[in-house]
Amino acid sequence: MDAAAVFVFVLCCFQTSPVQADGSSQAELSAPHNLTMQTMNTQYILLWDWYRTPAAGNHPVTFTTQYIAKYKLQRKKNKDWTTVCDKTADTRCDLTQSHLHYLGIFVLRVRTNQGKTHSKWTDREFCPDKEAAVGPPSRVDVSPAGYLLDVSIYDPLTTTNTSMRDKVPMMYYRIIYWERSQNAQGLQTQMANSSVNLVTLPDLQSWTWYCVSVQTRYDYYHKSSNFTTPHCMQTQGATPVWQILLWFLASMLGFFLLVLLFLYISFKCYHVVKDTFYPSIQLPAHIQEYLNDCSPSSDVPRLLTPESDTEMIYDKLSICPEAVLLEIHAPPRCETPPFMALEPNSSGRHSRQGSGGSKDSGVYSTEGSSGPRQPRSTQSSAGLEGSWQGPCSLEQVKMEAVGPEPRGQRATMEDEGVMDIDV
Repeated sequence: MDAAAVFVFVLCCFQTSPVQADGSSQAELSAPHNLTMQTMNTQYILLWDWYRTPAAGNHPVTFTTQYIAKYKLQRKKNKDWTTVCDKTADTRCDLTQSHLHYLGIFVLRVRTNQGKTHSKWTDREFCPDKEAAVGPPSRVDVSPAGYLLDVSIYDPLTTTNTSMRDKVPMMYYRIIYWERSQNAQGLQTQMANSSVNLVTLPDLQSWTWYCVSVQTRYDYYHKSSNFTTPHCMQTQGATPVWQILLWFLASMLGFFLLVLLFLYISFKCYHVVKDTFYPSIQLPAHIQEYLNDCSPSSDVPRLLTPESDTEMIYDKLSICPEAVLLEIHAPPRCETPPFMALEPNSSGRHSRQGSGGSKDSGVYSTEGSSGPRQPRSTQSSAGLEGSWQGPCSLEQVKMEAVGPEPRGQRATMEDEGVMDIDV
């Protein structure tokens, strides 16, 4: 090596770094490096690496991230950078909220900050349409369709919950399906591509379990997502005879058990009702006799019914004063003085004579009475001499029972049937 080459090498090693306008040296801080993008549909996150150098010491450092559309860099003026993350301690910056156009091209840059000292910018280009990965379908449903299976695929979603098909119109799906088996070595996978969201899988066997997984693909930039979690479903077909017979026997057995359960519950309810209203333990005889006593003098409370023999129920009740009952006593005896005797004569009249030969005598006439006035019995020839007693006539008994008559009326009646005869 000649002397000139050695001189140039030594000069480069000891050359001092240029000083920035603010007086800080760029060599004092190391700039971020290895800028990468972590993307999924429309979610964009910028990542970088940074190593602490002895010049940084133990003082904390921060980072600043900015972006600009690439076409604006060609302008001589108005090169306005948009700051996304300003003086953050993380080595990452989320650009999702910036809503970068999916088909645009942007320039991103990052630098290190420590107080008033800054590192140089590290930049990179980013095109979402080219670099952003597509995600798997947001949802996959599998349903039987007779001997076949229907697969419903839902598009991947953006951060604003819109379909990624609006961003990538040429997106399609790759479907793989296989028969579920315990033998993993003998697994045979079938594949089908579709750009529509409803796919019917062909060449399937009836009453067989199949598993399905779906992947999103974009061939222009060779993008492909991960496969979704397998969804398994059984195909249908004609029902075998043995299954029909088995279901029939099971239904008959279930019906028989239900009938037995109903009978058992009914039997239990019957015994409960019977033991409640008709208990097997009877009351003592004297208590039953007391309860069954229906006589009017019984003190057992009971309801009165219209059919009762001893009690009657009326709508109205009238209270009348107590009636006065007339008592009829034995008729009094009428006494005839011994000195008075009644003898019939030819004219139908009786003469009254006294024992002392009294001149006054009376004859009782029957003209003013309702019947002959005769004594109930006469004194026999061998009879009594002292006196004759006999009952009064029936009319006299009635008159005495009714009460005393007016004095004038009674005197008139007596005067009408009595006539005095002089002897």
